[in-house]
Amino acid sequence: MTTFKEIRGTAIQSVSSDPTNPEEGQIWYNNTIGVLKGNALVAAAWASGGNMSLGRNRLSGTGIQTAAIGFGGYTVPPPSNTNTTEEYDGSSWSAGGNLASIKRVMGAAGTLTAGLGFGGFQPPNGATLNITEEYDGTSWSPSGNMGTGRQIMAAAGTQTAGLAAGGYNGTAAVNATEEYDGSTWSPGGNLATARFQLAGAGTQTAGLAFGGATPAVKFANTEEYDGSTWTTGGSMPDATSRISSAGTQTAALGFGGNNPAETRVGTTIAYNGTAWTATATMGTARTYLAGCGTQTAGLAFGGEIAPGSTNATEEFTGAFLATKTITTS
Repeated sequence: MTTFKEIRGTAIQSVSSDPTNPEEGQIWYNNTIGVLKGNALVAAAWASGGNMSLGRNRLSGTGIQTAAIGFGGYTVPPPSNTNTTEEYDGSSWSAGGNLASIKRVMGAAGTLTAGLGFGGFQPPNGATLNITEEYDGTSWSPSGNMGTGRQIMAAAGTQTAGLAAGGYNGTAAVNATEEYDGSTWSPGGNLATARFQLAGAGTQTAGLAFGGATPAVKFANTEEYDGSTWTTGGSMPDATSRISSAGTQTAALGFGGNNPAETRVGTTIAYNGTAWTATATMGTARTYLAGCGTQTAGLAFGGEIAPGSTNATEEFTGAFLATKTITTS
């Protein structure tokens, strides 16, 4: 019979207390409590969070898993656009201050208490917007206009250092990038591929843009921004539009969206700065959803399902090492 020592090269240690920093796969016997223990990897997973008060798609969101905002959007049924804001505390949503006007598919950046919303689409006249609003945790206030009105763009950064890339200007997909300094927008380097319905992550000087579409094509492209120039990153496993995101340029998360067959998906992928890999699938497949947070603590909420909109929230936890008791069962 093969022994543990022959497999691992070391014997199972008998210790009076659990190791402080055990390695993955390490096993030990705690002789104080008479229990065999080991350190194992717990797989990444999505779990249900508190529902939003208002089910909607085409909304925007920013913040972290325990302190987020969702704003604007479109409800179905019944068909209705909204300017409402909701705030998430890690378990439940509550009402925040309304946007100055009804709009949807805005870019979003920042935090719950220092949020940024920009661009978007304003019904009923179908205008593509260049406006900017800042959130202080209570109310929205206007700021400097973007140079190019656009919607369904990639967005990243903070309230004082925002980033907008790509999107739809009301006529066609654009590749223009703009940078926000807390009051005004200025041009940045253009994306290599003009597209809309793409996702963004990271910061103004270390940004990420991925996925997206034009009316005729869906993209798996990833581009990385250094504050002046976009360069090619690793391609996504599948071309996906209307996707949402969380994280940074070197630790990003992409989830939900539409695949090339125009099917809503709950697929989740993680980026390490070089390549994308598949991870846990969302509980509810959806598109036109909002997302924020980090690669290890992401948040997804709202979105378009079949039929209509959802108010469901899901929380993502990345894979982690945990000490477990080993039994015969």
